[in-house]
Amino acid sequence: MGLSILYVEDDRLAAAAMLARAAEGGDRVIWEESGATGLSRAAAEPFDIIILDRMLPDLDGTDVVRRLRAAGVDTPVLMLSALALAGNRIEGLDAGADDYLSKPYEPDELIARVRALHRRAVPRPHSAVLLHGSFECHL
Repeated sequence: MGLSILYVEDDRLAAAAMLARAAEGGDRVIWEESGATGLSRAAAEPFDIIILDRMLPDLDGTDVVRRLRAAGVDTPVLMLSALALAGNRIEGLDAGADDYLSKPYEPDELIARVRALHRRAVPRPHSAVLLHGSFECHL
C-alpha cells in the first residue's frame, strides 16, 4: 500500500499533476486548496507526509506549519515554494518544515524527497540485546 499524503496547494494544475503522479505510485493524496482547510484536515486525520505550498491565498505555509507543530502534529512536512532564497528556505525550516523544495522542481525529485522523509519518519524496530560477559543474544 502507498503513502497517505496531504497536499496543500492552491495551483490546480500542480495539484492535478501531483494527483496523477501519486495514482501511478499507489499513493493516496488528499488535496486541499487553502491553508485553513489543510490545517483542519491535518489535525483531523493522520497522514504519512504533508506537502505544503508556502504561498497560499489565506495563510502562509510557515503559519500553517507553525500551527501544526503547536497543535502537536508531528507529520513530516515538505514545503514547496517559489520563494527560493536561502533566507526563505531557512524561514520555512525554522517554522517546522522538515524539508523545503524550491519551485520549479523536477517531479522525480519531489517524489524522492517524499520517500526520504517517510523513511526517516517510520519507526524501525530495535532488537533487544541481552549481554552476559562475552555472550550476546539479539532478540
